[in-house]
Amino acid sequence: MQLVNKQFRTSDNNIINYYETDNYNPILLIIHAQGTNAVSYLKVVKDLSRTFHLILVDCYGHGKSSHNRKKYNLITQGNDLIEFIQTITNGNISVLGHSSGGLIACYIASNYTCCSNLILEDPPLFSSNGERRFKTFNFKDLSTVCHNFINQKEENDFVYYYFMNQYCWNLFPDDSREKIRNRLGEFALRYRQKHPEKSLKVPFWPKKFLEAFNGLNEFDPYFGETFYDDSFNANVNYQELLSNIKCNTLFMKANTTIGEDGLVQGALTDEDLERVSKLISNIKIEYFNCGHGIHSEKPKEFIKCVNGILKKQELEQGIER
Repeated sequence: MQLVNKQFRTSDNNIINYYETDNYNPILLIIHAQGTNAVSYLKVVKDLSRTFHLILVDCYGHGKSSHNRKKYNLITQGNDLIEFIQTITNGNISVLGHSSGGLIACYIASNYTCCSNLILEDPPLFSSNGERRFKTFNFKDLSTVCHNFINQKEENDFVYYYFMNQYCWNLFPDDSREKIRNRLGEFALRYRQKHPEKSLKVPFWPKKFLEAFNGLNEFDPYFGETFYDDSFNANVNYQELLSNIKCNTLFMKANTTIGEDGLVQGALTDEDLERVSKLISNIKIEYFNCGHGIHSEKPKEFIKCVNGILKKQELEQGIER
């Protein structure tokens, strides 16, 4: 299996960077989460390619795709990916989206009739827009850090700035927080100065948490700003959007906890998911005992679940493989 890097130029001259496997299986388009990029799925690519012809895209403002601020919204990104899909294939495809990528995947499935399967990996439906967003971890963390970074002039390295200002420092004890933050910040700064092109590594910092920095080198903070000011979701009626989805849909739900202050630490609440399930007519929900990145934390379970939706489709159509 080979993963080939390609680029697509849209009708208005923007670049969608993507990676494609060299097989002839049914197509699965994968849309990553905010702050990462297409290669965040490398851990599961080999196994998924046994079932699917994979196309992994970099969203605008991420990776090697265009960093054009006018494109940082659901409708524009969704329409450009539909143009991309229609150009590279005239057949049915499956679409998988993680987190904010799941919002984009919903838009595609709602507006593109050749989407036969929709796979949603813990997207923040209903929780990330309007006043609801103020009580989400993403708003307190990445969105606010992006906003503050844009509005300061002292630090130019967003990766280092994010490390020093991420929300999780609030989870450390008050009496030791600044000491630990400053000490680990020294490690982070030295590593960034020595390896500015690499993903951040910091001694004693959990590997799971460092995965959030993979892709930040090529991330435009102005994309994060759109979740701060809600412009990513501008002019989107999610109730109508979800009601228009008619294809087979798999919703992968990760753990969510609600803090004493009402902060949603996770993508969406159980109440949000219940609302989603009433709007999408053909939906199946699978729960995972892990954090937001299901494909990286539970890769075997993730792969089995994703492969299952194609097997379900083939059974319904009487297809033998």
